[in-house]
Amino acid sequence: MSARTYQIRTFGCQMNVHDSERLAGSLEESGYVPAEGDGTPDLIVFNTCAVRENADNKLYGTLGQVRPDRLANPDMQVAVGGCLAQKDRGEILARAPWVDVVFGTHNLGSLPTLLERARHNAEAQIEILESLETFPSTLPARRESAYAGWVSISVGCNNTCTFCIVPSLRGKERDRRPGEVLAEVEALVAEGVLEVTLLGQNVNSYGAEFGDKLAFGKLLRACGAVDGLERVRFTSPHPAAFSDDVIEAMAETPNVCHQLHMPLQSGSDRLLKEMRRSYRSARYLSILDRVREVMPDAAITTDIIVGFPGETEADFQATLDVVRQARFANAFTFQYSKRAGTPAAELDGQVPKAVVQERYERLIELQEEMAWRESKNLVGRKVELLVATGEGRKDAATHRMSGRARDGRLVHFAPAGAAVDRSVRPGDVVETVVTYGAPHHLVADGVLLSHRRTKAGDNVEAGLRPKTNGVGLGLPSFGAPSPGSVTTEGCAL
Repeated sequence: MSARTYQIRTFGCQMNVHDSERLAGSLEESGYVPAEGDGTPDLIVFNTCAVRENADNKLYGTLGQVRPDRLANPDMQVAVGGCLAQKDRGEILARAPWVDVVFGTHNLGSLPTLLERARHNAEAQIEILESLETFPSTLPARRESAYAGWVSISVGCNNTCTFCIVPSLRGKERDRRPGEVLAEVEALVAEGVLEVTLLGQNVNSYGAEFGDKLAFGKLLRACGAVDGLERVRFTSPHPAAFSDDVIEAMAETPNVCHQLHMPLQSGSDRLLKEMRRSYRSARYLSILDRVREVMPDAAITTDIIVGFPGETEADFQATLDVVRQARFANAFTFQYSKRAGTPAAELDGQVPKAVVQERYERLIELQEEMAWRESKNLVGRKVELLVATGEGRKDAATHRMSGRARDGRLVHFAPAGAAVDRSVRPGDVVETVVTYGAPHHLVADGVLLSHRRTKAGDNVEAGLRPKTNGVGLGLPSFGAPSPGSVTTEGCAL
């Protein structure tokens, strides 16, 4: 009997993307294989988000699209997990009775067992744990990249932002021990990974669970001692807990990238109080000033919500003022939408949709102007790029490829060079010079200054990606690529 094939469709943030890697690892450990080509897989897993606007409609609409295949094939299975599953629970089966398994954010490792139980009992299975029993990183993972990897340092959140539903879906913050984090980083680097992103809902409160308020800065410095690790990033910090020791660790640790994603949400102190954000605009801007004082080349990005309940034109102008002063390289901007179960959903002063849209467009216009100005200032600067898959495909018209600079900016570059090996691959590292700056990317059309072939590039060329078995369960091994096995929609935390 042939192995059952699977496909994972991911909606939402980096947490969901990394969770999908864990789901893929668990499924493959149980004998499933990635689906290839355009055929219908034996299993489709939807890893959902409950934060994005219209997340419910997107899920149920997509479930409707797979219904004919599911009903026509009794052996096919459909599973729904993630944040929306944690929130909606039994409602998913009520609205989509062809779903076989519903599982929550706290029981990723249960999926293979639930699928087998659903087949054996010939009835749908629901398992939603209320709290985390096993840290997800102890589960096997099938990594989607040969050169960059997510590494969770914490899950859950202890904040009480009035617009956010994450704490009720992912629970209180649980911190992973530093030794386990570093073991995973070292295992990834041993297989050729060049870049890791330390992942948590609030990374700079890391260590509170085991009584070390300086733990995150120490962890960044410890990553600096991992031989072969070239780039370290992290997301996302909270301005209220961001401290000078972290800034110093960023500045003093050579492989920690000078990139900072610092959610603002609003420039209005009145609204920040209503949001329970526990900082004010002056504090926020002072952090940025300190970062740029010691790292003048730092690229700073942010999240902003437009139309929070009660937002006045004066509140919105305060946000525009902060955007002008902050000089963000990029901003993930969102129109406020109600989330059932959050305090903000019950607040008076819900802003009319037309007003929110008009303000949103003004914010986008200003941010585009500021980002373009920042990008133009980089023309003539030498940049080191990690060539990216997807972003790194050759453009047939211009023959450009793409990569990420150390500050996180996307750069399109020409791979040819007189004294340079022209076989540039995703996972390789090149140096070039910026010739043009646009709001959302840079262009480097000059001759490459250097090209370094890497083990990661070798693995991409061979179609290999790491399969990590979890801390304490063995070192990574490489598996064959999985065309179409995992897809993502939306990746901003």
